[in-house]
Order: sequence, then C-alpha cells, then structure tokens
Amino acid sequence: MAPYGQENGLRRIGYSVDDGWENDKIADQRLPLLPDADLKDKIVLLRVDHNVVKKGEILDQYRIDVTLPTLYNITERGGRPILMTHVGRPYDKKTKTITIRKDESVDAVVAYLQRKLRIKFVVPKFHYDEKDGILDIDTSINWLISDLRKRKIGGIYLPNTRWFAGEEDKGEKLERFVIQLAGLADVFVNDAFGSWQPHGSTYHITKYLPSYAGLCMQDELYHVEAVLNPTRPFVAIVAGSKYDTKIGPLNQIYKKVDKLVLGGVIYNTYLCAKYGVKIAGVQDSDIELAKELVEQDKTQGKIVEMGILVETDTLSGRFEGQYRTVNVKDFAPGKTYNYIVDIDPLSFESEDVLHALNSAKTIFVNAVMGFMPNFWHGTSRLDEVIDNNKSSKKYFGGGDTLQAFKSLHPVLYQAALDNTNYYLFTGGGTVLKVIEEGDTMGLETVKALIESKKNLQSENPNMVGK
Repeated sequence: MAPYGQENGLRRIGYSVDDGWENDKIADQRLPLLPDADLKDKIVLLRVDHNVVKKGEILDQYRIDVTLPTLYNITERGGRPILMTHVGRPYDKKTKTITIRKDESVDAVVAYLQRKLRIKFVVPKFHYDEKDGILDIDTSINWLISDLRKRKIGGIYLPNTRWFAGEEDKGEKLERFVIQLAGLADVFVNDAFGSWQPHGSTYHITKYLPSYAGLCMQDELYHVEAVLNPTRPFVAIVAGSKYDTKIGPLNQIYKKVDKLVLGGVIYNTYLCAKYGVKIAGVQDSDIELAKELVEQDKTQGKIVEMGILVETDTLSGRFEGQYRTVNVKDFAPGKTYNYIVDIDPLSFESEDVLHALNSAKTIFVNAVMGFMPNFWHGTSRLDEVIDNNKSSKKYFGGGDTLQAFKSLHPVLYQAALDNTNYYLFTGGGTVLKVIEEGDTMGLETVKALIESKKNLQSENPNMVGK
C-alpha cells in the first residue's frame, strides 16, 4: 500500500494497493510492450487467440477472458479496437479451397464479449469466393471505423482470419491482404500467444504498423521462461494423438526434464518401440521414430512408465465387457493389443510415479491421458495427484488439456485460476514450440515484434530505449 495524492505531503487523498504484480516482468528489452505504445485516439488492430468455438459454441471462455485486460488497457488509454482471431481450419490442403461455415464464424465470441462487457461490437460483411474465401477487405468497413472513432460502437471484430484468402497464403494474396489490413489501423498489438504460426495477421502485419506485445502475450512469455529454466526436479507430462508431430519438441523436452511421463498415442508408440508389441492405431513409421527415445532412456532413465493401462475393443464408447486393464509387465515381443485408450488410476499408486510427481518442484502438463470423453479416469487421477503436491509450480497448457481439467475438476480448475502455484497457458502447442526453439523470444511472431521495434527506433532515434 502506498499513499496517493499531492507530492508535497500536505494532503493524501487515497492510497494505491500493492497487488503483487510486477509491471516489468519481461526482462528482454528488445520486446515492444503495450504500455509503451501511444494509443490516444488511435485505431488499434488487436490479434487475439479466441479459437475456442466448435460447432458454433464456445467450449471454454478462458482464452477470451485472459485477453480482456489488454482490451481494457487499449480503450482506457484512448485506443479504439479492431479485433481478429482465427477459428478452426477452414482451409482444405488437399483441395486448396477455403470453406466458409457459419459454425466457424466469430459470432459466438462476439456474443460472449457483448454479454460480458455490455459493449456493442460489429462484424463487417465482405464478399467471398466459394473456393478462395474473402479476397479483399471491402472499403465499406470505413463506415464502421468512423462509428468506432465516434464511439457509436465499442469495437469491430473482423471475420475469421482464415476465411481471408491471404491469411495463410505466401504470395500476392498475402501481400494484398496484409496491406489492406494495415490500412485499417495505426497500431498493431499481438496478444495471441497460441497462434505462433507466421501468418498474415500474426507475423507479416508487423512490417507495416508499429507493433507491440499485449498483456496476455507478456504473461505467457514470462511464464514459459519458467518452463525453459525450471526449478528442479522438473517433471513434464506430454500426450498426443500423433507421435511424428511431437517428436521435435519431445526430444528437446527429454533433454530438459528430470522425469518424463507420456500418455495417449505417444505413450503407446513408445511402448511398441520398447517392448516389440503391436497396439491398434500405432503406425509402424512412428514406432521407428520412437526407437531413438527408447535408446536414450536406456542410459538416462527419465521416462516414468505407467504400468496399468486400459485396453478396449472399440473407440465408439466404454462398453462393459469390451474393455479391460492390461499390465506393462506382461508385454512381450510379438504380442498384439487392441486400442490402449487410458492410464488406469492404479498406475498412480506406483512408488516410482508418486515419487516423481510428489518430489517435483516444477510440473508442466500438456496431456490428456485417455481417449475422451469416455476414458477420462487416468486424466482425472493425474490432476488430483499433481494438485496434492502443494509446493510445486504447475503449468498446464493446451486447449484439450484445459478443457479436460475444467470438465473433470471444475472446482479445482476455478481455484487454479487464482492460485499462484498454477499457470494455465493459452497455447500448449506454442509452449512445446518454444521448448523446441530453446528460446523464449524464438517464436517467429515474437521475433517479428522485436524487428518492428528496431525499425521504429531506426526511423525515430529519439525513442531508443523505450
């Protein structure tokens, strides 16, 4: 608590409250931060990661809520916001076409923001091609920008960025899209930590506007540093449906951790490579890739094996008589198993597993251990065991990870939001990408912000150091 009032000490009309927050958390001075931006009467293009819509409904509003401080900061300091996010994957790589579907629109997000903030947002309508999506930002948007400046509306929310032909393009369409996008605003703010791919609205836009990291982006980068340089012992729990897409970050994580727990198809693949068994759904090519990890672990012994698993005959549901537990101790070369879809909760009673999780000082979770929603018991028990370690710092990341956490333990999830021993990342895949790069500032989207600041300083030498 600090007095607030006249500096001569004659009057103190109030006091400010110490909230424990460090205003200057990001140590890297190269990164341009939102508080340093001049926003007064400026149109601010704000890229967020509100990719939380499935079939037209919001799955979890967390990724929206954590961007509200940035939105408030912009408006409180006189800026007028134009928001944008991607939703889903409307681009088909095989047919090379963009399909515009109502259930992949931003409407559900806009409705949530309006209910939450009691502020009116408007989504502009643009003409689109049935194969190429939205080709151009129509000049009719200038009417909305005029109303935005006059405060007739609280904000503009652009259509799904992946509906635009230029968003994921690499040629002329990209260039045209980004130039038109930059023409809408005076300043760009990136608050989309989870959107690390260098697309038009996350990366290329920084070449045309003064660009800054939003408050959510700053929080994520600050906390991912704790995963890159953890307090030890450091335990990571990683799962996934594909081994080949996780092999890069998995190899880097293995180097950094003291213990590693695997789940999902990743764990199944590892078991096939180690024990010579066959498990339904595991690709032979992935088994070959996993043999390198098996060889590493023979000497370093970092992988904590979950010994009791759940096997099922079908993925269509959890049917009595069609699933059973199997023990890794019984694995032998040539044995064949149906789908391994969960870690049995009894696995967490193992002395090795309990010791690893209870002794950890830093725990990173990017994992749903079972095939949801029917096989959830392993994930539920994992969350409980992790929470029992009260002295550790716990970092959860990934949409599926947070979704499972919230649905299985709603009370614990709510408590974690305000618990300094927990941090919930908006992008688990992004954390894995940072770990793979080995540098907090190594993401292409972050490097683009740094480059934007350098260019701005070279044009305005008086702002060096700001």
